[in-house]
Formats: sequence, structure tokens, C-alpha cells
Amino acid sequence: MSAACEMDVLTNEIFPILPPVMRKMFLRADWKKVGNIEEIRMRCNQPLIIRDSEHEYGLDPRAGVTADINKSYRVNGEDIMRTIAAISDNSLYAFEEDIRKGFITISGGHRVGLAGQVVMQDTHIKSIKEFSSISIRIAREIRNCASGVMNTIYSPADKVRSTLLVSPPRCGKTTLLRDIARLLSSGSRQHKGLNVVIVDERSELAGCYLGIPQLDVGPRTDVLDSCTKAAGMIIAVRGMSPEVIITDELGRKEDVDAVQECLNAGVSIISSVHAGTIEELQNRPLMKGLLESRAFKNIILLSRSRGPGTIDKIVRWD
Repeated sequence: MSAACEMDVLTNEIFPILPPVMRKMFLRADWKKVGNIEEIRMRCNQPLIIRDSEHEYGLDPRAGVTADINKSYRVNGEDIMRTIAAISDNSLYAFEEDIRKGFITISGGHRVGLAGQVVMQDTHIKSIKEFSSISIRIAREIRNCASGVMNTIYSPADKVRSTLLVSPPRCGKTTLLRDIARLLSSGSRQHKGLNVVIVDERSELAGCYLGIPQLDVGPRTDVLDSCTKAAGMIIAVRGMSPEVIITDELGRKEDVDAVQECLNAGVSIISSVHAGTIEELQNRPLMKGLLESRAFKNIILLSRSRGPGTIDKIVRWD
């Protein structure tokens, strides 16, 4: 994304939800020495923190961007409540289900994480109140970032090989999955466009707002937003005739069972999982069976060694 586009996104989609005093500081600041902003952290009675891919910064009310977060503006309770009111359009009740999950997705596909006093009902989260922290994560598309892996994903017979992305957090798995969906759905001179279903449990892949994807996931892509992975994969197979299902972060037994059911139905799966190495993944009982059965024909290991989305290793099982 160009610097101009980046600033347009911030000015039009992020700054309007900030409280006035903070908005003015953001608009006055010189961001030339800061990379693409990934996250804005607001914690009550603590310094405002802005993060790009490599560093964190504060906002000095007088001097602007600073590398010393102790000089950053101190967030107060009113800042938190004004931001909550802005992202919920002054109607927390309308976003009750989102709050229960811990985040609200706003226009543009940006995700606003929430923390505070959690209200439990039996073993389930009923709500969050008395908000004390807000994490604004900037949704960002990197078009064609998946171009380098598409030859691995397509087999010589022009079929899509089920693929698992493996990496620690913040290594670009979600961004890569999103672009894979777009490229598979759009097709190319060499490959026809495919029916893709994204099961987007945390509203990160497609960034849906009011049910509509805010990020480009391709013209032949259907999205099941805020749906659990296991249920969404089965719904997709039964009702949407997918050729490929894409979902993020497998982690529960029911997810693994649903993957196997989709594969048995002839649907290719492209997904991700948190792990530092393939060996670490093989030691997890839940994933061991899938790996031993060669359910995934590609294992792609990602890191941040040369920036987010670095492809460290590709294992292919034909």
C-alpha cells in the first residue's frame, strides 16, 4: 500500500473513531519515519502505543511521534468510552454478540479488540463491561503477496492441493490466506476461477462489516462470517458447492474432524495453524493424525526473518 493510500485509510476509517483530543494529535503528527501502522493500543491510565511491523511508538502531545513511550499521551477513561461509543454507534446493545467475542469489526474491515471486566454465565462469556483496553488492528491487503506460492498450491493436473500455513503469531498467515483466496477465486490465464468459501470465525480474513466483505477476497468467494470453523466448513460443503474452503487457525478437535470430512467430500482445504516449526506441529496430538495421513499436500512454514510473510520452507507430499 502506498504512503498516500495508507494515510487515506487512517484518515477516513481509523481517526474518526478516536476521541477528539487523540484525533488531533494523530492528524498533526509526522508519520514519515514510521512504517505502515499495524496496531493502536489504548490502555486506561497508560501511554498510547502505536506499532508498525518492527517498532512501537508513542504520541507526545507537544512533540508528536516519539520512540519513548513514557513520553506518550496517557489514555484516560473518557478516551476509552468515547472510542467505544464511536465504534458501536452509541448502541452497545446492537453489538452485544461481537462484544461477547471480544472485538468489533468496523467499516474497512479493521478489528477493534476489547478488554475489561468479563461477565461470565456458567462457563461462557456473557459480556464485557467496564472497558479498560482497546486494540485497533489495521486491516491491510497486500495484493499478490501469495503469487510466489500459487505454483505450489496448484498441482500439475490443475487441481488445488490442500495446504497448511504454519508459523508463530504476526508472521503474515492471515494476509497470505486472504490473497490466496482472491487469486483462486479470480483465476488467471492459466487457471479458471474457482468457487471459494471462507469460514471467517474472527472476521479477519474478509473483514466483514454488516455481513459484507470489506477486503478483496475475489469474485467467486462466499464468506461465512463469525461462524465457528467446524460448523462453517460443514455448512459450506452442504450448501455452497465449494471447490476450495479457506479458514484460519485450526486448533480444536472439531476443526480437525471437519477438515477430514471436507477432504472426504473432495473439497480442498487451505488453512493455518500456530507453531514455530513443523517438528513442533508434529508433536501435537490433534494435528499428528492429519499430518501422518498426508491430508495436507503442502506445508508452508512462515516467519518474520525477512519481514512478515517470509517463506522459510515448503514441504510437499505428492
